Amino acid sequence: MSSPKLKRRGIFITLEGIDGTGKSTQFRQLVKHLKRLGYRVRATREPGGTRVGEQVRAILLASRTQRLAPLAELALMYAARAQHLEEVVRPALARGEVVVSDRFNDASFAYQGSGRKLGVATVRAFDRVVCGETQPDLTIVLDLNPRVSLERAQGRERRRNSAHGRFEAEGLAFHARVRNGYLAIARQEPRRVKVVRSDRPVAEVQAEIRRLVGQFLAGRRQ
Repeated sequence: MSSPKLKRRGIFITLEGIDGTGKSTQFRQLVKHLKRLGYRVRATREPGGTRVGEQVRAILLASRTQRLAPLAELALMYAARAQHLEEVVRPALARGEVVVSDRFNDASFAYQGSGRKLGVATVRAFDRVVCGETQPDLTIVLDLNPRVSLERAQGRERRRNSAHGRFEAEGLAFHARVRNGYLAIARQEPRRVKVVRSDRPVAEVQAEIRRLVGQFLAGRRQ
């Protein structure tokens, strides 16, 4: 199957949401779907996506890294993001590919800006320097009651017989702030950010994601 033609540069799609929303499952299914349609897809994730980024990810998510200051956490996120943009995202977009990322900069506004209470202005200062004009074209936010999402995330870690990571170990109030941060972004940027309820069967959630992505891509084809 020949690849569908896209105008100008490639397209940058991100999936976001608090832990436990099923985001990574939906991400994998969307990537497979786009590849079946013939798009050249670059699948990646944050924090991570590069060798340096994965090393930073290990620091950020490790349960033993308990005393990391909020500003240090934000700086590490953007350090990994700078490498991710340099090595993965910008080259793929320049080649005309569809980049699909499991989290990107909205996560910093939600987790560090809202969850850690650093505020939007602090995160935006980092974002202007590191991301600049490289911003997602379409963002899907998977939304779920924080109490349910936290139970899911903690249950996942128990099934893996692993200690809760730093973010899963945070209390309900933290995850509620993060969710509110995501919803605030969606209200401010309704054309880019689409909220999808994830308290439904996986197939139903995926169908809505595919519909939203399909509508967006249809407008970008020649």
